[in-house]
Amino acid sequence: MSAKSSSVGRAPRLAVAFATGFASLGAGITSAQEPATMRQYQFEPGSGGYTLALKSVPRPEAGPNEVLVRVRAVSLNRRDVSILNVQYGPGGGRAEGSVPLSDGAGEVVAVGPGVTRFAVGDRVAGIFFTDWIDGARDERTAPSARGGGQGGMLSEYVVGHEQGFVAVPDYLSLEEAATLPCAAVTAWVGLFRYGNLKRDEYVLLEGTGGVSVIGLQLAAAAGARPIITSSSDEKLARAVELGAFGTVNYRSHPEWQVEVRELTSGHGVDHVLEVGGQDTLPKALQAMAYESHIALIGGLSGFASDVPLPALMGLGATASGIYVGSRADFEALNEFMAEHEIHPVIDRVFDLEEAPAAFDLMENGSFFGKIVIRL
Repeated sequence: MSAKSSSVGRAPRLAVAFATGFASLGAGITSAQEPATMRQYQFEPGSGGYTLALKSVPRPEAGPNEVLVRVRAVSLNRRDVSILNVQYGPGGGRAEGSVPLSDGAGEVVAVGPGVTRFAVGDRVAGIFFTDWIDGARDERTAPSARGGGQGGMLSEYVVGHEQGFVAVPDYLSLEEAATLPCAAVTAWVGLFRYGNLKRDEYVLLEGTGGVSVIGLQLAAAAGARPIITSSSDEKLARAVELGAFGTVNYRSHPEWQVEVRELTSGHGVDHVLEVGGQDTLPKALQAMAYESHIALIGGLSGFASDVPLPALMGLGATASGIYVGSRADFEALNEFMAEHEIHPVIDRVFDLEEAPAAFDLMENGSFFGKIVIRL
């Protein structure tokens, strides 16, 4: 398919450019002779934000302790549209010249000297923070996030330290695996590492985007009672098929927190994956039970500037700020998903040349689960 123009936000989002130059063949062990060049999207300045520029660039090589991965699928998160529109990070951040998207999966096609974790042919997914392997975050964590200031996954090939990848469970397709690094790890950390989710506990999930839908699947697999909100009855019906204990249409019920409490027989929810931000946080708190936990994740309606401490203290509730998780968290998630054979929900798969349309779909919100681009 030929490249075509699309609009994301306030500017045309596809500019096709071709860089010259050739890369030498990769060092170390290689599956076969790989092409010297590859296709890759980069952020370029545009009117009111960035544009997506599809380029032909030299293919990288695998150096010491590095693997070269042929990316087969990537997925989008809300963060990616925020970066495109210069709405992410202090002052919007600077992404000019960097490669979009944190999430992707593919096959190892070359390994550099000293690599021990992977071999040519292994299926892998990149971790969100390449320098967060286990334990607590530190000052090195944030700068190592893929798809912002440093290289992302929207590229036919990526190279990186072997520690920055995890093995893909055998039962998952690469498209499914590409949905996991940000949204699924975030949901896992919020519910299990910080929330210590238990069977029969009530879980509130806001909307039917990536974090909420995989959170629903994880909670249902754990024997919990997930309750999910949406403005679409059709989406809520799909959520029931995935294991939702209860649903609330927040358009039909503007005071949706009341409906949520009724679904719990007045007990309130024990866990919240709070992705909505300033418009949803006050109501989510009203739906919470005593000694409950709220995972503060996102700001679809704008980030809440004030967390109501009296409300939390009155409930004896705890709040955790969630910023994805470590490689160890990703590996724990994969183990749980394989045990329960959970298949992530993919709304639509785009071709590489259709990447701007994928960004459009993410921005307009008319999707259920995850959006994937196949390379």
